[in-house]
Amino acid sequence: MDSLTVGIIGCVALLAMVMIGVRVVFAAAVVGLSGLVYLIGWDAGAGIAGQIPHSKSVTYPLSVLPVFILIGFLAFHAGITQALFDAARKWIGWVPGGLAVATVLATAGFAAVSGASTATAAVFARVAIPDMLKYNYDKRLAAGVVAAGGTLASLIPPSAILVIYAIIVEESVGALLLAGFLPGMVSALIYVLLIVGMAWWKPSLGKPITGFTWGDRVRSLPGAAPIMLVIFIIFHAIYAGWATPTEAGALGAGVVFVVALWRGMGLKALKTSLMETANLTVMIFSLIWGVLVFVRFLGFAGLPEAFASWVADLDLPPMAIMICILLAYAVLGMFMDAIGMLILTLPVVFPAVMALGYDPIWFGIIVVKMAEICLITPPIGLNCYVVNGVRPDIPLSDVFRGIGPFFVADVITVGVLLAFPDIVLWLPRTMG
Repeated sequence: MDSLTVGIIGCVALLAMVMIGVRVVFAAAVVGLSGLVYLIGWDAGAGIAGQIPHSKSVTYPLSVLPVFILIGFLAFHAGITQALFDAARKWIGWVPGGLAVATVLATAGFAAVSGASTATAAVFARVAIPDMLKYNYDKRLAAGVVAAGGTLASLIPPSAILVIYAIIVEESVGALLLAGFLPGMVSALIYVLLIVGMAWWKPSLGKPITGFTWGDRVRSLPGAAPIMLVIFIIFHAIYAGWATPTEAGALGAGVVFVVALWRGMGLKALKTSLMETANLTVMIFSLIWGVLVFVRFLGFAGLPEAFASWVADLDLPPMAIMICILLAYAVLGMFMDAIGMLILTLPVVFPAVMALGYDPIWFGIIVVKMAEICLITPPIGLNCYVVNGVRPDIPLSDVFRGIGPFFVADVITVGVLLAFPDIVLWLPRTMG
């Protein structure tokens, strides 16, 4: 059996294992090791697979993940997220659907210090949904806006998924984090316009919240200031080039830690933050290790190069091929989590996209935006399950119905980024 056939069989076996419920990390590692042993023998294959956990753990770009994750958990357990939502509610609550709009803005702000979509959704399911239901907002809208708002963490830096993409395709972490900022803002703006339009057309979905004085609004700003400061530190440090993403994240974590202590964070909350950071970090690292064993197997099988040549030889416009690739991601995302989907497909898809002449930074933002969409699409829709898990009083069916309009908004955002690539590339091109 030739190596290319072995590679194809390996891909089919991996998909089959994932579909029957085997975790991606174990399925990828088992198939990858088996394929390596078949192609190059036990000693060489096992040796390559055994070196991956250490060799990939000690790479500097991967060190950015734990510090970004730590920022989010410290901010949550210090109560900074509640203050951020309170400020957004007082400043923007007067528009139609004001509390839902405030939720989008607050999730965007928290995304800029969290980097984890599911964590953002879980936090605001606790913080924002009770307030929206208190003011008789439609429960589907309340659940949908939290699930969709959580996905903003996939694009707005510091994004864990963008870091993983950068590591897999060997691109600049800093450039990708900067590239995600404007598309993330565009996505949030489209959400806001959607909510305002829906609430204006059907006021029963969510009425404006009034009664706040200018004094109330001004007094709410100090509570949100720490997050704004962390956003400025991380963004400016990376953009100006005086700190690496890891150093910028460490500075941000230090600021949040000091603020958390000042706000009275106790030892128990600090321990919980550190343990949750460690748990999520180990989960992501393990996933990367397992999939990179599979990636090595694909490399020896020659599958990425063969697929890239096949795609480049297709008699179709590059944009038509790109749309087909994105549609494939949309289907695959219905059955897999975002991170697993990306690290399984990129080794094969990325060389093909580069053969078509697309910019790797631009493609990274597009494919991560597709991963965002997968976080709210059934039957997996991980953010929807998170919201339902935190708020079991809102049926999962209502959560999925609530994200319907936001799915349409995300499709519009992808169309905008396809039509205007400079939205993605402008900031990275101006890096210091």
